[in-house]
Amino acid sequence: MESNVTMLLNADELILSALKEDISSEDVSTNAVMPQPKLGVVSLIAKQDGIICGLGVFKRVFELLDEKASVDLYFKDGDEVKNTNLIATVTGDIRALLSGERTALNYLQRMSGIATYTHEMAALFEGTKTKLLDTRKTTPNMRIFEKYAVKVGGGCNHRYNLSDGVLLKDNHIGAAGSVTKAVTMAKEYAPFVRKIEVECETLEMVAEAADAGADIIMLDNMDIPTMKKAIEIIDGRAQTECSGNVTKENAANLADIGVDFVSSGALTHSAPILDLSLKNLHPIFDTKVGAV
Repeated sequence: MESNVTMLLNADELILSALKEDISSEDVSTNAVMPQPKLGVVSLIAKQDGIICGLGVFKRVFELLDEKASVDLYFKDGDEVKNTNLIATVTGDIRALLSGERTALNYLQRMSGIATYTHEMAALFEGTKTKLLDTRKTTPNMRIFEKYAVKVGGGCNHRYNLSDGVLLKDNHIGAAGSVTKAVTMAKEYAPFVRKIEVECETLEMVAEAADAGADIIMLDNMDIPTMKKAIEIIDGRAQTECSGNVTKENAANLADIGVDFVSSGALTHSAPILDLSLKNLHPIFDTKVGAV
């Protein structure tokens, strides 16, 4: 996954799109109560415990609305925050603080929720060889942020998009005609540096994928006894990935099976947000001239 710096270099267009979604012509409420620029400050407060993530994106929202805005951060991505912690203060044109509040919080709450959920699930695999992976089950136009949040939470990224790796699923196999044909065609087409992963639903498919030379075999929606048999059939000829309805509630059952990877769409499609709030907005006063 891309670093935080790279993410931010690619994020402006997405953030601006989100701001345009929220401000199609003007912010009527803000313009009604704040017709002229005025310097102000607001506090970012945690309302529950969790892992904070997305502070750079949060900050960038206000910078895009007010180039003079400044954000003082008291935590960094990946830190644990507690209910009532002061996470940051934002200083800038009050109109920008008001207009950017929802968009900035939407990003930060979503990303922090994913990081928190991932952190809790990743802890279940500590001390094992199994790595926790995300999937492409992400919110449209949010993938770069959501996959970054998985990394911050202690998980690993599966392929970023369809250009990033070969994963032959049931419909690819159906289109090719068989597991063997699909793997053979992928080996002929894909660059040799690309690993080839095959999704298998039965032990027969597992054996065929291993014999065909798949690099990774996904054990899709198998029960634990079947997965153990699959690992025996593979016998080290390919890496193994367990997938299918993996959640925080059942992931612990998979820790001792011996697969190399466990992938979970729940990391990005089912993580609840982390409750955060912007509070105590007020003008900054100069004692001589009043509000700046």
